[in-house]
Amino acid sequence: MGGLLYLNPTKKRRTTMQPIIITGGPGAGKTSLLDALARRGYMTFPEVSRALIREQAALPGGVLPWTDLPRFAALCLDRMSNQREQAKRGTMPAFVDRAIGDICAYLTIGGIEVEEHYQAMAKGYFPTVFVCAPHGDIYVQDDERPHSFAEAEQIHRQLIATYRELGYEVVDVPWGSIEQRATWLLARLKQE
Repeated sequence: MGGLLYLNPTKKRRTTMQPIIITGGPGAGKTSLLDALARRGYMTFPEVSRALIREQAALPGGVLPWTDLPRFAALCLDRMSNQREQAKRGTMPAFVDRAIGDICAYLTIGGIEVEEHYQAMAKGYFPTVFVCAPHGDIYVQDDERPHSFAEAEQIHRQLIATYRELGYEVVDVPWGSIEQRATWLLARLKQE
């Protein structure tokens, strides 16, 4: 595995690792890309929102994004914050499947004002966000992904806009096999 070291040039020592965000609209192959990175030995963290949807759907009166987006966003914020702190403790680059900026984008799509604390908490990740576009060939609707493909594309566009507004550089991950995408991503990170 090619070691990605982030060095502080003024202190010549290893600095805290900032988690690397992989995001994009539903049905973009993000989870498969994270799985490929994990197989190569990198630390990865799964998508918080899908796990929360499964957990909350199993509870009577569970909090779901399509019934109570503000409360669901608060649950996501708590878990994503913990996930980011775990990722920072690692000794190697860590990749996260979605991050706090995604919460900001989904709140915007839902017509809910994004409070300042969400924007502040969206900081602290690697400055480049890698975005995977939804792809019609792999898009599947299910209980955790009720959006149409057109809605997935709208979510994708909002994610790009939100991360740019938050000050991140947004880079599109080119379509290809999962292994090609993982190789491309790691090569791009070595150029950063």
